[in-house]
Amino acid sequence: MTTTNQADEAQRGPLTGIRVLDLSAYIAGPYGCTLLADMGAEVVKIEPPSGDNLRKYPSTLEAESRAFIGVNRNKKGLALDLKKPEGLEVLHRLLAKADVLVHNFRPSVPPRLGIGYEQLRERYPALVYCAVTGYGEEGPLKDKAGYDQVLQSMTGICAMQGKAGGPPEIVYGSVVDYYAASMLAMGVSAALVERARSERGQYVGVSLLRSALAMQSARLVWADGEGREVGRDMRSGGVTGLHPTREGHLYLSANTAHFWAALCERTGLQALAADPRYDTVRKRAQHAAEIVPQLRAALQQHSALEWEAIFGEAVPCAAARAVEDMFVDEQVLAEQMVSHFSHPEVGGYRGFDKPVKFGSTPGPKAFASPGFGQHAADILAAHGYGEEEIARLRALEVLPGRMG
Repeated sequence: MTTTNQADEAQRGPLTGIRVLDLSAYIAGPYGCTLLADMGAEVVKIEPPSGDNLRKYPSTLEAESRAFIGVNRNKKGLALDLKKPEGLEVLHRLLAKADVLVHNFRPSVPPRLGIGYEQLRERYPALVYCAVTGYGEEGPLKDKAGYDQVLQSMTGICAMQGKAGGPPEIVYGSVVDYYAASMLAMGVSAALVERARSERGQYVGVSLLRSALAMQSARLVWADGEGREVGRDMRSGGVTGLHPTREGHLYLSANTAHFWAALCERTGLQALAADPRYDTVRKRAQHAAEIVPQLRAALQQHSALEWEAIFGEAVPCAAARAVEDMFVDEQVLAEQMVSHFSHPEVGGYRGFDKPVKFGSTPGPKAFASPGFGQHAADILAAHGYGEEEIARLRALEVLPGRMG
C-alpha cells in the first residue's frame, strides 16, 4: 500500500518548493517558466489587464488560443495592474515569498515600474531575477522589440535556411523563442544552485539575439585569415535530406560508411556503394547531382512508410508526418509525452507533457494553462489577503479577469 509520504514524494520534482513569478508574455519567457513548472516549481503567471498577447493569436479554438494553452501549462493565473500602486503592493507581497521573478519587458521599462533588478536586489537579496529581452541589456538595440523571425532574419538563420542562390527562408515554429525558453530554464536553475551555496540571488539575462547565435555555434567559427565567403552550411549534401517516394516524402541520413552501404544495398544501388568516387560524405556531397537522381528513382518503388519498414534500424530515416500523427504515435505514447488536460473554457484536450524525465523526482501531474486571472483569490489568500481586501482590490480594478 502506498503511504501519504510516498505519494507526496512521487509528486516531487527537482524544483518542488521553488516559487516563480512569471510576468512575461508571448513564448520565450512564458515557456521558460513552464519548463520550470514541469520540474515542480510553483509558477504564478501574472498578466496585465489586457492579458498576454498570445491569448489573442489566431486559433481554431473558440474559447482560447491554442498557442497560449500549449505554452502556459502548469501555472496558476493572476491578472494584476502594475501601473497602480495597489497592484505594485500586491506584487511585493508575492515577491516576499518568491524565489524567482521572470519578465520580458524592454530594459527601460522595469525601472519605470519600480521593479528593476537594482531596485529589488536590496529588498530581496535571495531573488533570482531573470530578464528576457530581444537584444540584451546594452548596445544600440537594447530597447528595440525583439521577435523570433526578426532575429532569425538578422542573425543569418533565414539566409542559411534558403537554398543556395535562392532567397532567405523563415524557419517556422518559433525556434528561437523555444531555444531561449530552454536557456531561461537552464540559467534560472543554475542560479538557484549557486544561491544554495551563496544564499544570494543574481541577475540572469536571456535574449533572443544571444539564443539565435547560440543555436548557430557550429556556423559561428571564423578562422584568422579566412575570407567572408567560407562554407558554413552544416548540411552534408544531397543524399541526406528529404526525398519524394511513391507516396509521401522520406528523410534519409546516410553520412557514415555503414549507413551509406546499407542505403545502397536496400535500394538496389550497390554499384554506388562500390564506387570510390562516393566513398566519403564529402565526396558524395560533391557528386550529389549524379547520385540523387538515381536514389530518387529507386525510392519510387515504395511509399515513405514502406521504406521506413525496409530500412528499419539499418538506415536512419523517417517519413514526413503531420504533427497530428504524434498524438497516436506508439513511441510518443510509450514515453508518455502526451497527457489529457481539463481547461476551464476549452474543456478536455490532449497536449504535450514533460520534456525531461526524472527518475527519482518526476514531478506533479501536469495541469492546463490558467484562464485569465483564474486563481487570483487563492493566490492572494495564500499571501495573507482577506476576503475584504481582495474585494477592495477587485473594486479598484487592480485585479481584472475572472476570480477563482
